[in-house]
Amino acid sequence: MADNELGDFLRARRSGLLPKDVGMATHGVRRVAGLRREEVAVLAGMNADYYTRLEQGRERHPSPQVLDALSRALHLDADARAHLYRLAGTAPNERPDQTRDTVGPALRQLMDGYPHTPAFVINRTLDILAANALAEALFSPFEPADNLARMAFLDPAGRHFYTRWNWAAQATVANLRQAAGFDPEHPRLRELVRTLTEQSREFAALWSAHSVRGKTRDAKQLMHPDVGPLTLTYQAFDVRDAPGQQLIIYHAEPGSPSAQALTLLGSIGATRRQPLDRSAD
Repeated sequence: MADNELGDFLRARRSGLLPKDVGMATHGVRRVAGLRREEVAVLAGMNADYYTRLEQGRERHPSPQVLDALSRALHLDADARAHLYRLAGTAPNERPDQTRDTVGPALRQLMDGYPHTPAFVINRTLDILAANALAEALFSPFEPADNLARMAFLDPAGRHFYTRWNWAAQATVANLRQAAGFDPEHPRLRELVRTLTEQSREFAALWSAHSVRGKTRDAKQLMHPDVGPLTLTYQAFDVRDAPGQQLIIYHAEPGSPSAQALTLLGSIGATRRQPLDRSAD
């Protein structure tokens, strides 16, 4: 990954805005996509040369006041604003958290206590660290079900499983981009991004857009080969004693066809896990 993450982020977000998006008049033919550097500087109330130095990586330590002004000028939402701060090295808790990829027994027990709800734990790079039985059954079309980004972009099952694949792909890349804000030099992140960029043109294009989004709550429309279509909602919860880990819980509307399909999926998964009875052999 490039060593000018802050400048790349500013440039990408600038190119995604038009003058009309920020209430500015436009004159003549525009030779660049989105806003000009000078226009961002005006909106942020700063010197155009200073803003240029930020994009070019010649100035890497803007003050919180400058970052606030840029957040407003570029219309950044909460996730993107926090990402900007981390890239500039001025966010709270600047040093990367000491993450771990093991899931504690208490959390595993909690997940297993939801037999009718898929539950799993991921880290910032979207590796699936642990899953309950129904989550394993839900992700059974993937071989292996190891990383949400790899599954979406590189596993042949991904485009069928995610019925809104384009939306799922955009959200997945935005989740990974947030991880880069916490620790852009993390070996696992660098390895994953390199692999996905080399093997998926769609990922490479989305990665270059610098969209940022954290997992909180969203709808999922899935197609499972065993039970058909599923409309689910997920909630994401930070694991307080394991920074960087999140517990993801999927659920269906009670009494809905998706709820019935989840019940059936659980039964199918339980049947497949039962050992073969060889007593009659």
